[in-house]
Amino acid sequence: MALALIPPLLAQDQPINDAASDYTIKVSSDIVLTNVVVRDKKTGAPVTGLTRNDFTISENGKPQQIISFDYQNVDQAVPLDEATVSGSSGRMVLGKGIPGVATEQQLRDHRLVVLFFDTTSMQPEDIERSVDAAKNYINHQMQPADIVACLSLGNTLSLDQDFTQNKQLLLKAVDSYSNGAGSGYQLGSTSTTNQVEDATSFTPDEEEYQDINTDRELYAIQAVAKSLAYLNQKKSMLYFSGGLQRDGIENEASLHAAINAAVRSNLSVYSVDSRGLEAISPLGDATTGSLRGTAAYTGSAVQNNFDSNYNTQELLATLASDTGGKFYSDSNDFAPAFTRMQQDTSSYYVIGFRSSDTTQDGRFRKLTIKINRSDVKLEYRPGYYAPADYKHSNHQGREQQLQDQLASDLPATDIEVYLNALYFRTGTAGGGKGEDLYTIPISILIPGSQIPFVKGGDRDKATLDILGQIRAVAGVAPGGAPDSNSPPKGRGSESRDEGDVRQTIKLAVDSSQQVRQKNIQYSTSFVLPPGRYQLKFVVRENETGKMGSFFTEINIPDLRKFPVKLSSIVLASQRVPAANPKKGSPADPLILDGQQWLPNIAHVFRPDQHLYLLYDVYDPTKLAASAHPQMTALSSRPERSAAERPASSNATAAAPQNGGNIRVLTSIEFLSGSTKVFETPQVEATQLTDPATGNLAFQFDLPLTDLKPGTYICQINVIDDAGGSFSFPRTALLIKPANTPPPATPPAPVGASQ
Repeated sequence: MALALIPPLLAQDQPINDAASDYTIKVSSDIVLTNVVVRDKKTGAPVTGLTRNDFTISENGKPQQIISFDYQNVDQAVPLDEATVSGSSGRMVLGKGIPGVATEQQLRDHRLVVLFFDTTSMQPEDIERSVDAAKNYINHQMQPADIVACLSLGNTLSLDQDFTQNKQLLLKAVDSYSNGAGSGYQLGSTSTTNQVEDATSFTPDEEEYQDINTDRELYAIQAVAKSLAYLNQKKSMLYFSGGLQRDGIENEASLHAAINAAVRSNLSVYSVDSRGLEAISPLGDATTGSLRGTAAYTGSAVQNNFDSNYNTQELLATLASDTGGKFYSDSNDFAPAFTRMQQDTSSYYVIGFRSSDTTQDGRFRKLTIKINRSDVKLEYRPGYYAPADYKHSNHQGREQQLQDQLASDLPATDIEVYLNALYFRTGTAGGGKGEDLYTIPISILIPGSQIPFVKGGDRDKATLDILGQIRAVAGVAPGGAPDSNSPPKGRGSESRDEGDVRQTIKLAVDSSQQVRQKNIQYSTSFVLPPGRYQLKFVVRENETGKMGSFFTEINIPDLRKFPVKLSSIVLASQRVPAANPKKGSPADPLILDGQQWLPNIAHVFRPDQHLYLLYDVYDPTKLAASAHPQMTALSSRPERSAAERPASSNATAAAPQNGGNIRVLTSIEFLSGSTKVFETPQVEATQLTDPATGNLAFQFDLPLTDLKPGTYICQINVIDDAGGSFSFPRTALLIKPANTPPPATPPAPVGASQ
């Protein structure tokens, strides 16, 4: 990976997505909703008939103005004709309604219940216990006002049954969990569990694994909560889990994010410890080894087991209490969890307010709700986490922001991002027996004016975070052809992750280079087989947290099917000294003779610049043994090997090398309209640049002094004379008048090649 400063582009067009006709309006809301259940102190019966004037609400002791008020009662629910709230919309777990199903108004006074089975944390017997409880609820406790959905977390987060009142569909979904597939990801004991005074045995340290798995479960809850945010009704989640392991302050960011998403989505979590009532033995169970020492007799071993069990329950209890639900543990009867959920959602008031504290510090804000009656008691969630802006976010929160933007269908546009992807054949998979492999150089450009540099002495400083991902499009065979064995591609089709990039770039540039008037260009690459891929990059500057993103689809052709096998055409206006590559790193096709070519993404040039062209021809046809004309071969760049052996350009060809003689003709011409205004002399090549790989490389250095400003078509003429085939690719470029003198020498790269 490399980073460099380049002169500013004089004209740039914002890249246009194929889905440019789909318009999305992004809005943010700061309204906080909280549900209040009002019960009679003596009888516990719900109290009805209250108005907003009967309530007062304060946040951290400061009174707030109630701007929305509603009352919902399941006894007033209007029967639905098997209405379903449709899911699988985009990347969401539960999506917005589609035409022909229940509207939000029709869902009024109904219960929306999510049965969430976290099979990654449960053993098979825990799953069976949870499934039996869910069946009992569906068969005997489910009321006409209940609309239920079933989800599970195994290898992936799966929506197994969308919201419905059809009991047969729900029972079918619940029955599917009984096979135990994907269960038991949470491991038994950790290195600190039941291991007192046992220094001779080895227990693998599973804490880091548990942290990652716990984050995964919390992010799943967050995803479900966000996907239900568009429904104003109170939602309830019955979360069946075998316990969530937490290590100190680890998982803090993901826990806060899950709770905040649930609170803002009006979702209460009723967490159920599916392990039921456990008998904790001082000697441990079958998952732990035999004890040594006196721990079993002093009580320290059993205390360790109690502590470990409590630690796995503490996170479940926090999720429930902070979202307004309840935590159920140490019981084999899960029916009370369903009963309490129904009681809490049978009659309740929904109060909304806009916080007077606009600080986005991510801190917990305590809510206090009072009523002007003394004979009632109130039940409501204790508070919520305020949104955190970039300045107040911790490292985990900032990383999650990048990941969320990478997964988002909505582009970030606070920073302009320009991207260019090329392809060069570099080898063959499977030691020459598989399909061809291609290096995909990717260049990302960020205008320097978009980055808030901070003055540090005589240097301008800034930090950029770059996150990228390339995924193979499902249903596409190598070469970009549709795969008959795969379903057709759609907006929500699955794809396969092929590569990721995560880089933090620290810029410290001399003020004399006037970095704000230039552009920052970042380079990286992937090695891929032919096919169609989705490419997305997210760039964030770390002073204000502003982000920009770029999404596109690229197609890597299978050149074996083409008469003339030609790489991408690189147009550049600048070459900078290349840093030494790391040992064992793949060769960079844009590094030549110790210089790195910086592709001109916008194809905008000045008359006082040079246009550098670079391209490869692969496997040209060999001349017959009787036809070996003596010609001069133009060596365009050295053999690209791991050692990057340098060689001078425009070298004369030596004696014929292995692989036989060839004859390839090439030239460059410029067209203005239909008139040819310039053409280079024809270049003839008779020797391969790299006989081992069949590569013939060409490079051109064209001064633009004699071309008038305007728009041109650059045509590259390539003729394989021995094979009788040809190719004439074209690309547009713009020559703008020179406003300022160019720098005497090109600036050095800011980052190191990796």
